[in-house]
Amino acid sequence: MTTDSSSLAAHVAGSVEDGPVDVGPAAVGSDSFDVEPPYVPDLEAVGAVQKYDDRFLDRELSWLAFNQRVLELAEDPDLPLLERVRFAAIFASNLDEFFMVRVAGLKRRIAAGVAVRAASGLLPREVLNAIHAKTGELAERHSGLFVDTLIPELESAGIELLRWEELDRDEQKHCKRLFKDRVFPVLTPLAVDPAHPFPYISGLSLNLAVMVRHPKTGKEHFARVKVPPIFDRFVSLGNQRFVPLEDVIREHLKRLFPGMEIVKVHSFRVTRNEDLEVEEDDAENLLAALEKELLRRKFGPAVRLEVEESIDPDVLGLLKSELDVTDDEVFRLRGPLDLRGLGDIADLPREELKYPTFVPTTHTHLAEVESSSPVDVFKSVRRRDVLLHHPYDSFATSVQRFIEQAAADPQVLAIKQTLYRTSGDSPIIDALIDAAEAGKQVLVIVEIKARFDEQANIRWARKLEHAGCHVVYGLVGLKTHCKLAMVVRDEPDGIRRYTHIGTGNYNPKTARHYEDLGLLTADEVIGEDVAHLFNNLSGYSRQSTYQRLLVAPDSIRDGLVAQIHAEIAHHKAGRPARIRIKANSIVDEAVIDALYLASQAGVPVQLWVRGICALRPGVPGLSETVEVRSVLGRYLEHSRITWFENGGEPAVWIGSADLMHRNLDRRVEVLVRLPSEASIMEVGRLLDLGLGDDADTWHLDSDGGWTRHRGPVHVQDELIARQRARRRG
Repeated sequence: MTTDSSSLAAHVAGSVEDGPVDVGPAAVGSDSFDVEPPYVPDLEAVGAVQKYDDRFLDRELSWLAFNQRVLELAEDPDLPLLERVRFAAIFASNLDEFFMVRVAGLKRRIAAGVAVRAASGLLPREVLNAIHAKTGELAERHSGLFVDTLIPELESAGIELLRWEELDRDEQKHCKRLFKDRVFPVLTPLAVDPAHPFPYISGLSLNLAVMVRHPKTGKEHFARVKVPPIFDRFVSLGNQRFVPLEDVIREHLKRLFPGMEIVKVHSFRVTRNEDLEVEEDDAENLLAALEKELLRRKFGPAVRLEVEESIDPDVLGLLKSELDVTDDEVFRLRGPLDLRGLGDIADLPREELKYPTFVPTTHTHLAEVESSSPVDVFKSVRRRDVLLHHPYDSFATSVQRFIEQAAADPQVLAIKQTLYRTSGDSPIIDALIDAAEAGKQVLVIVEIKARFDEQANIRWARKLEHAGCHVVYGLVGLKTHCKLAMVVRDEPDGIRRYTHIGTGNYNPKTARHYEDLGLLTADEVIGEDVAHLFNNLSGYSRQSTYQRLLVAPDSIRDGLVAQIHAEIAHHKAGRPARIRIKANSIVDEAVIDALYLASQAGVPVQLWVRGICALRPGVPGLSETVEVRSVLGRYLEHSRITWFENGGEPAVWIGSADLMHRNLDRRVEVLVRLPSEASIMEVGRLLDLGLGDDADTWHLDSDGGWTRHRGPVHVQDELIARQRARRRG
């Protein structure tokens, strides 16, 4: 949830971060506790919507509806088989993170006695009860899909996922040798008796609960055997036949307990609170505090217990008691448990069972000045702005090339960049190190609190520091989530700034799976804005207004609400008015209320939302002109766009911010207004495609339900086709 496919699984659904969707912040430095002050709308500004006191859908239940859409892709017989298997793995990974973060936050809130109602009107306990009911239904549906549908269809395709009793004699002998030579030396059985307390069960580990009996005394004892995560989840038997690792261990337990009788064996799995709570009152100590908290993460309280449906009641009772979980937190499922490992099956070299291969190409505006490889990014961007659309446009020959060229160019004086998530072997990290070693000024704003990437970010941040880069760990109390890179170059006509502002992370691996936009520009006004923002992030500059940027937490919410009200004014004056927004999640009540006002005034509002949407569309008198669509597919929809018709002269913004509390109040986020008509038209074509009536999308209704409308146009397939046509042209 580390191949490219696993990184996709970790974030696709949004997971619940930027994919894992980042799932939201907490009271102090934690992204899940999320105890917001109750929303108190400005009655003078939004009085017309006040009578609709149930106008917000619950964000947690909306996320579960999103993961249900992921499950529906796994169920879709029209998709290639191994892609369905991958979506089944993604569903499992997403649900894990949801419990680790969101459900854990709810439990802490309840334990602390917090009785603040969510914007949906539900109390924390009511939300938790609804989550348990819905996740129980989805988990059973998921395990049933695997056992009843995917396993038989894989078998028909020559890929067999077997249980121990289905192995032939030679395969069982092979597993016996494997167990003896590799698995047995790693296993550590932990007994429970007066001298051995119940062992700590690490989060997301797969375990065997073993009841053994002493043959002479007849006394039974409990022992736990952890299934080692260092081995493949499914053991390869050759000829694309596999058996779960726990089956191999189960059949050889007598080697672990010689002289004892094996009475009962059951698989189980625990999910724990693995969010972080870091006090940030002292920025200098943030690194040390975070490292300490990472150690504590392993020992968070249990929030979910998954067991095989055949588990013995006495064994289940012991697990519930020792792990301190309630009946609602127990999920009885058809085995095997922990289907994240299906990602390895999806990676099998069976290309006929996958999406057709697509190789990104160099953006046409970068390729046209390409006298020789590699691309000259500076020459291209001096001619015109370049609006990149990944993964259709190559990341390697655009953003990565931009940084690598800057590092090697003797005319470049400085490079400044934000890094939220990247890969450990990133060529961008290497380029920044090369630039610093060449004497260039290199500033890197590193967000070491990026959830579940904290340890990796600490590691490569120190690597950058040791190379001579100026490394700043963001701002106290805020996550630096914006996607910015600026190159300062000494040219014959003076100093010129080249900037990149994007919607996605500077991660070459996820750039092949995440759909994102990025603007490469030499626009002087944008360059000056970005320079001031970097000074804010690295020094004591407190500039909060910009000409072409909206920056959270200072101006994004107010700026967007002001533009929504401007659309209302355009509509009333008879000028062209329309609002279109593409985002991962739309939760912020102030923005939603402004959209409701626009709808009440008659402004068409179209929302393209991948994950959470708390707005209720189609409510008579409130949101009759609002449509909400969702697109899921082979790539993770990740770009954020806001489009305002603006009386016929569209104002279009792209950037890093979703419309959520955490983004607008507790993160440094950036939206940039596109400066060129060509870029605006390109974004318009994208929105026309995804929001068109012919698109294969899910539609949200006023009760929070999503229904798939199978239009003839598959958005991502169409974008691939367009890219291939440009390549041929």
